[in-house]
Amino acid sequence: MQAALNHRLTRIGPGTPCGALLRRFWQPVALVDEFDPALDARMAERPLKALRVLGEDFVLARGLGGSAWSLLDRHCAHRQADLAFARIEPDGIRCPFHGWKFAPDGRCLETPAEPTGSRLCDRVRQRSLPVQEAAGVVWAWLGDGPPPPLPGLDAFAAPAGHSFAFKGQWHCNWLQAMEVGIDPAHPSFLHRYLQDDDLSATFGRQFRAASVGSVNGERWPMTRVMRERCNPEIQVEQTAHGLLRLTALRRIDEALMHVRVTHALLPQAFVIPLSGSVTISQWHVPVDDERTFWYTVFTSYGDPLDKATMRNQRLAGIRLPDHLPRHGRHDDWGFDPAEQRSRTYLGMGEEDINRHDQWAVESPGPIVDRTKEHLGQSDKAIVAYRRWLMQAIDAVEAGQPLQAPPPDVDGPVTIDCIVDANGWRERWPELAAAQRAQAPWRAMPPVADEPKT
Repeated sequence: MQAALNHRLTRIGPGTPCGALLRRFWQPVALVDEFDPALDARMAERPLKALRVLGEDFVLARGLGGSAWSLLDRHCAHRQADLAFARIEPDGIRCPFHGWKFAPDGRCLETPAEPTGSRLCDRVRQRSLPVQEAAGVVWAWLGDGPPPPLPGLDAFAAPAGHSFAFKGQWHCNWLQAMEVGIDPAHPSFLHRYLQDDDLSATFGRQFRAASVGSVNGERWPMTRVMRERCNPEIQVEQTAHGLLRLTALRRIDEALMHVRVTHALLPQAFVIPLSGSVTISQWHVPVDDERTFWYTVFTSYGDPLDKATMRNQRLAGIRLPDHLPRHGRHDDWGFDPAEQRSRTYLGMGEEDINRHDQWAVESPGPIVDRTKEHLGQSDKAIVAYRRWLMQAIDAVEAGQPLQAPPPDVDGPVTIDCIVDANGWRERWPELAAAQRAQAPWRAMPPVADEPKT
């Protein structure tokens, strides 16, 4: 890849081509849980926090002036003082510098230092952006014009009891964070466990559960499949809803095939299976060019999720309230050579694979120099995604419409299964539909999204 193209795909600030693309989609900006006083005691007194998204700075407030959520520019429209320290009042926030007061929608309410009768307020507005809550996440529209509805993903349709959201930050560009998640080959190495776990203790732990189906009556953990079948055949299809379907085929024997189907969503999300009844939808949101928050929404088609257990599992690697990783370059990501020899291929922890991914995306540096890459057949999904991303950036720059998931898109479906090798194309959609049909919150099973013709 040429350096200019790498720059075009990775820089996301205002006025950049990729930044313009990302601003055409709703962006996750906070977890609803971040405003829970039980998780952050500061929120009981002051439900407002500063945040940085796509290289821009904002303050997000909950319940301001009767509004569910308010997102305003962080710096006061008067003299650019920091509104992260604003005084919270019943109908808005007030800048402590000169007392200027702003409503949740950005209207200027008072300029008390101005002469009596001043109409300055009428000419001033603090930028306010549309926000909404879905799947335990606060979403913001950072683009121009009226925002579209969120796409009709299962992650947004599931009720609160069947959904859990979490996040963490990586010190890297958003694109390398996205690319690790859509790479079908890397789990066989980066996430390889040298022994398999008891399948009764796999709740909430990625690649520890069993694949759907069996081999001679035996349930195979995903870890065994990934470890013993490490060179998948990878297929990439662009579907009718503007998604990329990624299929990884790992032959078990002459009669059986392991099929793992995931989806990439333009521009920065993917949907993958966690287990036979839970899927993961993950978005990769740039803080700036060199830092990224991943937002994960777990969706259950079976029993309600044990959110406390899932949160505690992840707090072993992520600290609150800032959601920063406990390990990183400062301590070699917690690398343990004894573990690498005997328990995991990487040697960086067994409980949460996010640290594995963190090393993979942070160790090349904040922005990967893709001019030095040597891609192979196993990178087929990466190549297809980059081409898809370039086309979308070009389309936005040319003022053309994007083919993005519409409000009524179904799913998208994912599966991790072992099926008959000769009938895998027909069998995996049946298993995926059955998985989703069991959800108590779904009215009817979906129809698998067919590739474009």
